[in-house]
Amino acid sequence: MDISSLKKALLNPELYLDHPQAIGICETHISLVFLTGNYAYKVKKPVNFGFLDFTSIDKRKYYCEQEVTLNLRLAPTLYLGVIRITEEDNRIVLDGKGRAIEYAVKMRQIPEGFLMNRLLEKKEVTSGMIEAISEKLVRFYFTAETSNRIKSFAKPERVKQDTDENFEQTEKYIDVTISGDVYQEVKEKTDQFYRTKEKVFYQRIKEDRIRDCHGDLRLEHIFWGEEISIFDCIEFNERFRYTDVTADIAFLAMDLDYHSREDLSEHLIQAYIGESGDYELMELLDFYKCYRAYVRGKVESFRLDDPNIPEEEKKEALKRARKYFDLAHRYSQKF
Repeated sequence: MDISSLKKALLNPELYLDHPQAIGICETHISLVFLTGNYAYKVKKPVNFGFLDFTSIDKRKYYCEQEVTLNLRLAPTLYLGVIRITEEDNRIVLDGKGRAIEYAVKMRQIPEGFLMNRLLEKKEVTSGMIEAISEKLVRFYFTAETSNRIKSFAKPERVKQDTDENFEQTEKYIDVTISGDVYQEVKEKTDQFYRTKEKVFYQRIKEDRIRDCHGDLRLEHIFWGEEISIFDCIEFNERFRYTDVTADIAFLAMDLDYHSREDLSEHLIQAYIGESGDYELMELLDFYKCYRAYVRGKVESFRLDDPNIPEEEKKEALKRARKYFDLAHRYSQKF
């Protein structure tokens, strides 16, 4: 079943056991999320971006299972499992007995007003909340898996593969979402950093600062509930999770900067250093902030090519992409 037909089928409230009145939907470049009010069902799109390949149903099933397993680390109460989407008597059934035509991750639906990006919009994020998130992250990184294989992903020549890929995949957006001058300067500064700071990368490996991290640590992935839940980690490519803890926490710091809360971004880093004793992360912080901002600019640029996204949404994606690339450029001036 093609994605537009599946989308139409899953918008039917009669499919769902909790009898919703209507189905909400959220769409990204890689997934569709159907919302019943009680539950969320996340379906992966059959796309291939090089760093991500969901083109076969077996791959989508595997990555649904990976998503649940990995997210139980920081959001144990939100993830409920993987369900089959089946076809029976020419109709779609959730978790039925027929032939599986797709898979979905089933989650508890959380009130969006308690996501950190929404709380930030309402100016309800406090320094105490930032400290509590920092404390949770320090505990997580301390216990997160590491190994020689995981550490190998933080070698400078390996990290450079990621930044090279970013530059290659954004060439087509020069003079659309990023100017040629900004593109060239960020690329040159990034490549130069590997040459001048090579020893820092290897020192971080030696100090066991490379872990199986979250990989997509943004405000919208933090739920301020009875307990802090950090969800939606990267499941589709381990090289984005196997990284220096600096790269992970730099994502969240960058997101606060993007939303003009440099005060909270600074507080996050200072709280994290104070709790973890990891003073050396400052040597890599602006580099990884630049990397994370550039990735977000790339992802927003991808939305311009998605035929399923309405033009109005594409205009907003264009603005966001330009803002992220400008932020990446600003960071690149600091290293």
